[in-house]
Amino acid sequence: MRADVVVVGAGLAGLRCARVLADAGRDVVVLEASDRVGGRIRTDRVDGFLVDRGFQLLNPAYPAVRRFVDVDALRLQPFGAGVAARTHDGLERLAHPLRSPALLPATLRAAVPRPAELLALARWAAPLLRPRPGRDLVDVLDARADVARRTALDGAGLDGPLRRVVDRFFAGVLLEDDGSTADRFALLLTWMFLRGVPALPEEGMAALPQQVARPLGERVRLGQRVRRVSGGSVETDDGTWRADHVAVATGAPEAAALTGVGVPATKGVTTLWWSAPDAPDSDLLHVDGRTTPAGPLVNVAVVSRAAPSYAPPGRHLVQASALLGPGRDTDEGSMRRHAGDLLGVDPRAWEVVARHDVPHALPAQPAPFSPARPLRHGDVVVCGDHRDTGSIQGALVSGQRAAESLL
Repeated sequence: MRADVVVVGAGLAGLRCARVLADAGRDVVVLEASDRVGGRIRTDRVDGFLVDRGFQLLNPAYPAVRRFVDVDALRLQPFGAGVAARTHDGLERLAHPLRSPALLPATLRAAVPRPAELLALARWAAPLLRPRPGRDLVDVLDARADVARRTALDGAGLDGPLRRVVDRFFAGVLLEDDGSTADRFALLLTWMFLRGVPALPEEGMAALPQQVARPLGERVRLGQRVRRVSGGSVETDDGTWRADHVAVATGAPEAAALTGVGVPATKGVTTLWWSAPDAPDSDLLHVDGRTTPAGPLVNVAVVSRAAPSYAPPGRHLVQASALLGPGRDTDEGSMRRHAGDLLGVDPRAWEVVARHDVPHALPAQPAPFSPARPLRHGDVVVCGDHRDTGSIQGALVSGQRAAESLL
């Protein structure tokens, strides 16, 4: 078996890499161990519900998404452009005033009594709020001290309830609650949140990689577990492929095992999905903004309020996510109680639809921030979000970079 290029892995990075190569006239084959494309992006149908493998959202403001994806075809269902925080004073809502004008009164009630905190938050985000003419986002980030998010927020003087809300929001986005992620990466994500509202495709998150894979057709071969990559050969359970070039586009642990390339540490998450007979009329992400959180969750949301296609008629779908790791509490009862507390409802009637433990959900992005790590490793090219930014944007960009380096 032979091809010009063998791509190992049919996640977003591998699919984008293969698409560029195929469009350039190369004979390319994609080998995927699973029964579906998408890598960590996966959607199952369970009893009429759509459940993604871990709580994931698509931000249509990502430049690579705008460039490489037919966003309209996904029929996106946006969440509210803000966050609801359970604080010592009750439930407070903070929303983008232009994207969620209906929540402006609630946002003002939560923000106006805290002028010092608002000023500190503005100091932290100042380069994004006041871009100078002729400077793009890369210039803005390069001008920032390359420190941890925690250090940058401390330096801006952000403290109190607003700091807790910011920290808890980022804990769910970055899958860390110690502020260790690079501040530049947190600012990059903030920039994107200001420009787009995260959403879910009508057919689930899996619709994204399925769309990217569709033009490749039979070039994508599922159920092909790769055992070894060496030079121009790729060994699978079904035989050996010979190729002029090999691109390894797997997750970080698999890439390290196949190639020996150094990869960042990964962060895990547990997501529980429940069916609920009723749910609050809120399409916002809910977080715990109290001094001591009342449970293990980093966020909870009534997914079906934002994305009705995720639940059958007459039911609602609730998701809750907690960090996964040694000593972390991911007990279903603890997560259920905390979810009910954050939403302000009694959760005892909820029924478990699915549970996902994803130990390698995101690559760590500590300072110093390296948005584009080297792709070449010996005689293979390695791509994936662990070679760029830990995001859908990073996966697509790394696949593009890998293909261009081969061409």
